[in-house]
Amino acid sequence: MSQKILLDKINVPGILTYEVYRQNGGYASVEKAIKKMTPDEVVEEVKTSGLRGRGGAGFPAGMKWSFIDKKSGKPRHLVCNADESEPGTFKDRYLMEYIPHLLIEGMITSSYALGANLSYIYIRGEYMWVYKILEKAIAEAKAAGWLGKNILGSGYDLELYVQIGAGAYICGEETALIESIEGKKGQPRFKPPFPASYGVFGKPTNVNNTESYASIPWIMQHGGQAFADLGVANSGGTKLFSVSGHVEKPGNYEVNMGMPFAELLAMAGGVWQGRKLKAVIPGGPSTAVIPASVMETITMDYDGLSKARSSLGAGSMIVMDDSTCMVKALHRLSYFFYEESCGQCTPCREGTGWVYRVLDRIVKGQGKMEDLDLLTDISKNISGRTICALGEAAATPVISFIKHFRAEFEYYIEHGKSMVDSKAEQG
Repeated sequence: MSQKILLDKINVPGILTYEVYRQNGGYASVEKAIKKMTPDEVVEEVKTSGLRGRGGAGFPAGMKWSFIDKKSGKPRHLVCNADESEPGTFKDRYLMEYIPHLLIEGMITSSYALGANLSYIYIRGEYMWVYKILEKAIAEAKAAGWLGKNILGSGYDLELYVQIGAGAYICGEETALIESIEGKKGQPRFKPPFPASYGVFGKPTNVNNTESYASIPWIMQHGGQAFADLGVANSGGTKLFSVSGHVEKPGNYEVNMGMPFAELLAMAGGVWQGRKLKAVIPGGPSTAVIPASVMETITMDYDGLSKARSSLGAGSMIVMDDSTCMVKALHRLSYFFYEESCGQCTPCREGTGWVYRVLDRIVKGQGKMEDLDLLTDISKNISGRTICALGEAAATPVISFIKHFRAEFEYYIEHGKSMVDSKAEQG
């Protein structure tokens, strides 16, 4: 049975409003942190929780918080990365749309812990209706005294703003996001310096994902160790999985870290139309595809997916049944990365274009057998040679799709059409 710490109140009538949220225990973590704990004690509690960044990188949140520059005396900032632009990812939108005060509460507590007096929620431009929900919730929180000057009479001040992006996938990368907040073109920065010392407007900045900050209220109320105990070693707490693709009940599912994949798939109603499972992209297109034979044996946590040579990513699980043509699927994904490359780094800018054009040639029946090695070679030359991780994100699906489903690619090249389509024609 999975524990729900993020979605336990999401179906409470009126939870969108401050009054109902407060009546259901809302903002208690802010009270506890500001009235009973020092900022450093809050950071230590988050370290104990084992919370790892829920945006994809999976870096321990408490450790990341401890890196922020406190010695320079510069003002500090906190940024929530709610860009959520990777295909198959919709958990952050769900949290902000239906229980926005949970994120706001988590950000206030986190800002207090890091001594930030100015914080931002960076949201993708396509989420305009969610932006309006957040703006209303922030106004409610400020009117109730949770934001602004002298919060709870503590002398601590905090202003929270929502910054709208322009729909660029690259702005999910934290330094490109920071550039965008500053009014510049969204392109990744060279690191070092890291945002912890040189972030928004050159000030020390912490950037975490929506789900990460939304987990803070429960951690503060129940303790870091209780959160860690909900999961497994090296993967504390619960995790939201956005399950889409060929399942009967696509949607967001909150489960304890370490749950077997088979159980999560069952929660989503299993593979649709009685078909067989073929493959799963477990954490979004930037994570390696896993064939059914492997996927059915693993657990949904960082180590479990690492053993399968993939990763948890943002928890954007795309399920594919046996009617899926893996060549066409990769062709579509490669187009996304080609279109979304910011163009700053030559290996990514040129390499993603090459990958897409070679795959496009294959799906048009003009492929050559040597194209498969060419695709792998191009992808390996992109990975690790770019300022940010988009290059590696673009290379990972190409390498993993060809590795696990090479026979399909060879068939497509040899016959000029999909193996799956050929089998369907034969009945």
